[in-house]
Amino acid sequence: MSSVQNPHSERVGALYRDHRGWLLAWLRRNVACPSRAEDLSQDTFMRLLGRDTLPEPREPRAFLVAIAKGLLFDYFRRAALEQAYLAELMLIPESEHPSPEAQQLILEDLKAIDRLLGTLSSKARAAFLYSRLDGLGHAQIAQRLGVSVPRVRQYLAQGIRQCYIALYGEPT
Repeated sequence: MSSVQNPHSERVGALYRDHRGWLLAWLRRNVACPSRAEDLSQDTFMRLLGRDTLPEPREPRAFLVAIAKGLLFDYFRRAALEQAYLAELMLIPESEHPSPEAQQLILEDLKAIDRLLGTLSSKARAAFLYSRLDGLGHAQIAQRLGVSVPRVRQYLAQGIRQCYIALYGEPT
């Protein structure tokens, strides 16, 4: 393994050395669990390492916080999704609960669906879920979202396209 680093990884290393402690303190103020704050700090820098290019940020701390906020938002969204699933599970008799292994698989599937739909706008995501989960018609969805029926059709097409991409990849 070569000890020569490229400018990209050197820049990430410098950001890590100069601002990791500050970012970790910021995350600890925003997350109750110190271990979660540590994980989010590491994830922030891993995300930077995963980029193809990294311009020199003019405001390094603001730059790092923007990335960390995105990761924090994802964390809270996944936690809320898990809590909603567990709350729904409590509504059915315990004898009908899926096995712990099946519950874990269901949670993983829900998280994958959440990531898939996370690329959609909030209205497109809501329209898709109203249609697929609640069985609402286009007019009902349009009324709930305050948009036209043709707009609902566009939103649903966006959701279906995301599902297609997840299953088969980007169309050629």
